[in-house]
Amino acid sequence: MPSNDEDRSRPVTYWDTVVARMMTPGVVQIPGDISVTEAASLLEREQMPCLLVKDTESCFGLMTPADIVKKVVAQGLEPDDIEVRTIMTRPVQFIEYDRVIEEASTLMMTTGTPILIVTKQEQPVGVLTARDLILSPTRCRANIPVSIRVMEGTRPGTEHHAVIIQLSHVGALVESPISLLSDTTVTLSFSLPNFMSPLTVRGTVLSRYDQSGKPPFSSMPNIDIQFANLSPANQSRLKAWVLQNTPKSSDLS
Repeated sequence: MPSNDEDRSRPVTYWDTVVARMMTPGVVQIPGDISVTEAASLLEREQMPCLLVKDTESCFGLMTPADIVKKVVAQGLEPDDIEVRTIMTRPVQFIEYDRVIEEASTLMMTTGTPILIVTKQEQPVGVLTARDLILSPTRCRANIPVSIRVMEGTRPGTEHHAVIIQLSHVGALVESPISLLSDTTVTLSFSLPNFMSPLTVRGTVLSRYDQSGKPPFSSMPNIDIQFANLSPANQSRLKAWVLQNTPKSSDLS
């Protein structure tokens, strides 16, 4: 699969926001010979911003609602008679899941595309849109004790004590005494300052930062965790806390 991940000279650092945290997980992939009608049904059913069209092993395109409206409906064409390969948007821009948001923004601006397909080891895993960048959540610096349990199947494993050092309603950066591999499922239990009841949330480890990506005062791994299946109540509590504790200037440098 094509990759735009050519320049990895700058390490991902402690305060960076990575693409995986902002993307919509999952990619719906279709062949190039299905009809526009079928593609439109898939877009509606899956509620995705686009479909990834794989016409051949090396030829990719995107099918978006805008393509259907502008290239079929506005032209008075019959969607049952049009194959998606004839109206798909090309070329597709790809970016690796662990790259920083600034790189994604630059890629969108230089190529003029509002949609990037996110890859992990060259396999599509998500979609990032310009709207995602605009709505990207603020991360608030924190110092919140947290208990981490690694999930072993459906059961939580040994409890470890750590500290949340960045927090938003979609994830947390945790300073941990243990190192966790990417894609590990964990549960986090913590209490927000000035909030009465504790929270227990499930998450997935996106990445860990090595010594080059950590602040000099830290001797423990920093683990980036994306929350999963967060309840509306917990999401609202996290949003409220972050809003109350984020400085007016959002510059964390």
